[in-house]
Amino acid sequence: MKLLLTYFFWFGLSVIAVQEGVRAEECLFEKMDDGDASFCSGGLEVFYPELGDVGCSYIPKCNQYWKRISKEWKSPHVRYQKADKKKQYVLLMVDPDAPSRADPKFCYWRHWLVTNIRGADLKRGKVRGHVLSDYIPPTPPPQSGYHRYQFQIYEQPTHEVISLSTEEKASPGSWKMEEFVDHFRLGAPVASTQFLTKSYKG
Repeated sequence: MKLLLTYFFWFGLSVIAVQEGVRAEECLFEKMDDGDASFCSGGLEVFYPELGDVGCSYIPKCNQYWKRISKEWKSPHVRYQKADKKKQYVLLMVDPDAPSRADPKFCYWRHWLVTNIRGADLKRGKVRGHVLSDYIPPTPPPQSGYHRYQFQIYEQPTHEVISLSTEEKASPGSWKMEEFVDHFRLGAPVASTQFLTKSYKG
């Protein structure tokens, strides 16, 4: 009887070990290749629940992460530890692959736009400021493949009042991001990163 109990004990442990191994294999984060990875610079970090910093990586399909990032989780914590406490910053989040990377006719799709973010808050991962576009979670259309979701941080020029036009407010799609950046003299981003995910319905 004792021998039989010992057998089942070790058998149970081996099953758990195999299950844990499968789970770990399914949830491995895949990093971007050199082309997409080159967009990530300056040390910008983007944190979602359970995933940690998703910068320069593919969101794994396991544990319904594709669905949860689209339907459940609120805006991520965005941290830029090199931020100057005396300055203010602008955060952009866009999808350049709308409706698909092969046919991005609606790029850039604006997912989040916040101005007047204090450097001290940005260093702690707190995006507090003037929200020009509320956070819209990643929602790639079904069968459209992977979409890049890009985050960019700009130093906000002193005393610059940044706003969206009536036309820009009407729709976040086909946003002329470069014209916006040029108009308000934001210059080049001081930090940027991105992640890729797919539709959970696809």
